[in-house]
Amino acid sequence: MFNETCNTCSCSDHLTSHSPILVSNKIYQLLPFDQSHPLALNRIMPVIGLAQSLNWLHESQYKESSVASVEMLARYHNIDYVETVLSAENNRCIPGTLGRRFNLGRNGNSYFPKIFTRPATTAGASILAGRLLADNEEGIIFSPAGGNHHAKKNQASGFCIFNDPVLGILSMLDNGLKKVLYVDLDAHHGDGVQEAFQHDDRVFTISIHEKNRWPYTGKISERGLGNTRNLPVPKELNDNEMRTLISEGVIPLGEEFEPDALVIQSGADALLDDPQSQLSLSNLALWDAVEDLIKLSRRILVLGGGGYNPWATVRAWTGVWGLLNRQNLDVELPLAAMGILRSLEWKHSKGRNVPYHWSANLMDSPNFGFVRPEINEIIREIRR
Repeated sequence: MFNETCNTCSCSDHLTSHSPILVSNKIYQLLPFDQSHPLALNRIMPVIGLAQSLNWLHESQYKESSVASVEMLARYHNIDYVETVLSAENNRCIPGTLGRRFNLGRNGNSYFPKIFTRPATTAGASILAGRLLADNEEGIIFSPAGGNHHAKKNQASGFCIFNDPVLGILSMLDNGLKKVLYVDLDAHHGDGVQEAFQHDDRVFTISIHEKNRWPYTGKISERGLGNTRNLPVPKELNDNEMRTLISEGVIPLGEEFEPDALVIQSGADALLDDPQSQLSLSNLALWDAVEDLIKLSRRILVLGGGGYNPWATVRAWTGVWGLLNRQNLDVELPLAAMGILRSLEWKHSKGRNVPYHWSANLMDSPNFGFVRPEINEIIREIRR
């Protein structure tokens, strides 16, 4: 990890597209939730370690995120909800009545010791990124801990406590940007972000997600004020189908919108090796999507998101960072990088016999396939 005192927000706030910024925090050394939770995974620090081992992350590119204050979080979330989360951390418990009201301590939104500080730090990163991008004519920022797209205004949802994508977009708008495009690549519908902006035509939200999967929203008919598009895709989505959805569906919509800034939620749970979806993408498809999307704006914020296989997720997000830095992703991993991957742990049954390529290669084998008629129908419908 870099020297914290040299990489705080007091450093230069000048951004360029040639030198992307990675925003993170040492709090991610601690695992969230208990060991039985699907997100009790070490995902963020290994991305940083892997990038450093590949010489893809210079000290000048790293910024330490700070904890968002109650007032900053209340820019979107209800103040009583924010204060309840803070109280839960301070008092080390969630009273039953408040738990039911705010969906805390239940439905996967379990109590953990840093239940306020950790998500507030992630929100702080997105808020910082929003301000920096608004203050500069160009720039690329990557926050791998971000992408908590399910949190609602007054409730936790889908393992998400605070909705950092919403807070990041609001930071952009509050600091002078007029139009923001949000593209969600997670296997699950970006329901919290859509809900926040479906009546705000300054923000265009697009979500590609598995059809008939939790949270069971994101139907293709949902349009908001006309500023929402959903692409609910069938099981076993392959790389060719993803490329077609992006190039023929999402890119034309983005070009028509002409955004001042672009936010990409790059959840890794649509990958073939992830247990939380039945989609079949290689990490090449995720990288190709990001590479195509970043052409839509000179101001770009890339967030993490879902990802429940630590090897697949760490390799995918390290590749996203490499892509943003114009690195060759078809790279032979040095021993230090392989050691980081081999040190990962996963309680899932698939983690008992780890395939060799999960720790030996950054790049998956591509998963090519036919483009099914349903994919073309989705594109026709969202362009209509």
